[in-house]
Amino acid sequence: MVYFLLILFFASLTSIIIMIGKRWAVLEHEHMMHQEEVLFELPYLKELKHATVQNAKKHSYAFLVGTIRIYVLSTNWLKNKYRDIKNKMHRISLESHENGQKKEISKFLKTIGDYKHKIREIKHKIKEEENL
Repeated sequence: MVYFLLILFFASLTSIIIMIGKRWAVLEHEHMMHQEEVLFELPYLKELKHATVQNAKKHSYAFLVGTIRIYVLSTNWLKNKYRDIKNKMHRISLESHENGQKKEISKFLKTIGDYKHKIREIKHKIKEEENL
């Protein structure tokens, strides 16, 4: 949820910057057309823009690598925990069978099992008689 909110924040921030930049370019172009004289020049803006883009790329790559690393580590951790829990459950079931504790099967399930066994026997006899 936090990642989703961060993505929305940065997406809205970049869209606001783009809108302001476009509006600034239009105003600057109109200002140039109306007034030939420039009151002040800012030659370092291009350098600042270039540095900002480079830093943004560098930090976005670092963020991407960190996110992927966290994803891989968390999936491996979850797989290991799942395997541990599965092994513990298997050991517990083996220990309960070794102690001679058998679970009582309900009468209904016994009846269903008997019917399935009888149906299998009947199918097997039919196949033998028809030579299938």
